[in-house]
Amino acid sequence: MDPDLASRILHRVRFGVRLLLLLLLLCGALVTSASYMPSPRTVEQFRSAVAAGEVDRVSYQEFGADELAALVWSESPLVWHEVQGSIADSEGPYTTERLRADMRRASVRPSLMEERGGGPVVNNSIFPDWPFGFRGGSNLWWIAAVWVVTFVAMLFSTPRLANRWAWFWMFTVGQIGAFLFLITEPRPLWKGPGEGLAPTNRIEGSRGCLYSIALSFVSLAAVLGAGQLIKLVLG
Repeated sequence: MDPDLASRILHRVRFGVRLLLLLLLLCGALVTSASYMPSPRTVEQFRSAVAAGEVDRVSYQEFGADELAALVWSESPLVWHEVQGSIADSEGPYTTERLRADMRRASVRPSLMEERGGGPVVNNSIFPDWPFGFRGGSNLWWIAAVWVVTFVAMLFSTPRLANRWAWFWMFTVGQIGAFLFLITEPRPLWKGPGEGLAPTNRIEGSRGCLYSIALSFVSLAAVLGAGQLIKLVLG
């Protein structure tokens, strides 16, 4: 095979893989963002949806022995609801026992998870929470897999914009470093397939750590903004 042709094919394959990983990460981020901004519903609406088999995932928090402090559920990956205020219906307080009984009677049983600590489960490590945890039961393994593949690709590459330590901080503390890496390394996506660009004035680890703190605020704003937009459109 002509070496130039083989090189062009390789560049196009790498470009396609980067695009695929980026799109999967974006989908994962949107799904996670939606779960943080549920729209308000009543207990009656929740019970009707469960009975009709329309509920996919349920997260709840207990207050005391059997009372519910929070109830959140999804009807699709991007559609999340919650009961605000007092969690009760015409029959009285909606307890954990009643919730589990409704789950058992559901035509399609949703996954069920108890949340602790006042919100979605966090992993309490330096690594970002959103690829590795998802509300309402089993995690979405493909989000974590795509993030890990991108992280490993960074570790075994020679980035041009920042060294590996800087990218490490932006991947972890910065939360959205994986997106930036796929967009910019080793050649910006908007330049199309081709040879990677030569490294110039790379960001060092200490500066990358500072940037990652700023990125963490940007990522928080992006998550809340995306979640609010999804809530307005689909909620």
